[in-house]
Amino acid sequence: MMTAGCTITVCRDCCCGNARKHPGVDHDGQLVQLRESLPAPHRVRVSECLDECAEANVIVVHPTPAARLAGARAVWFGLVNTDVTEDITAWVQDGGPGVAPMPAILELSVLRR
Repeated sequence: MMTAGCTITVCRDCCCGNARKHPGVDHDGQLVQLRESLPAPHRVRVSECLDECAEANVIVVHPTPAARLAGARAVWFGLVNTDVTEDITAWVQDGGPGVAPMPAILELSVLRR
């Protein structure tokens, strides 16, 4: 039986994933990178608007079920570009919320909700 991984929610709607709003970001490439770098047991899913349009592009990293049971909570990231996507990927590969310490550079992109 495979242990469940983190779930990564990528907002793609009115502002997030919008080339007019973020012309320097390869939005399709971002999804490919996440899916290729975070295979099962992790899960990458696309969501409609997460209502954080001022902080587009938004990615939410949900902890593993075991980490959630231990008290970990989802972490919301805003203004996500290619570099931040790479940092999120590395953190999730290390275990993500409640398992691995968040790199200081990622703290700059955390949305306080």
